Amino acid sequence: TQGERIREVRKALGLTLEKFGEKIGMKKNSVSQLENGKNSVTEQVVKAICREYNVDYMWLTTGDGEMFIDTDDDFIERIDRIMAGEDEARKSLFKFMLELSDEDIAALDRLMKKAIEFTQNNKEKD
Repeated sequence: TQGERIREVRKALGLTLEKFGEKIGMKKNSVSQLENGKNSVTEQVVKAICREYNVDYMWLTTGDGEMFIDTDDDFIERIDRIMAGEDEARKSLFKFMLELSDEDIAALDRLMKKAIEFTQNNKEKD
């Protein structure tokens, strides 16, 4: 549902109900009611979420496509929001990445590619 997708956006950004609502002009209780399907999502709210959080309109309204609109500027803004948010685990991951050497990044890239390959191969066997 749209409410579930709103919750998914908020969680992906590492924001509380209150912090998420502030940017779109809503109180935390109202955001909670949207997420839980108690209130319907208006077109005005959809547009505010898409504008303020770079969420793809089609994804938010239908579930099709990707959650976020990805450009370099959007990516930088998303990192800024994470760093300003309350999700310490996400912040720590970014800080950790900044400390890695070029060789460490290359090794991590190889490891992630191997993990993806392993996952895809095992899905085919199931």
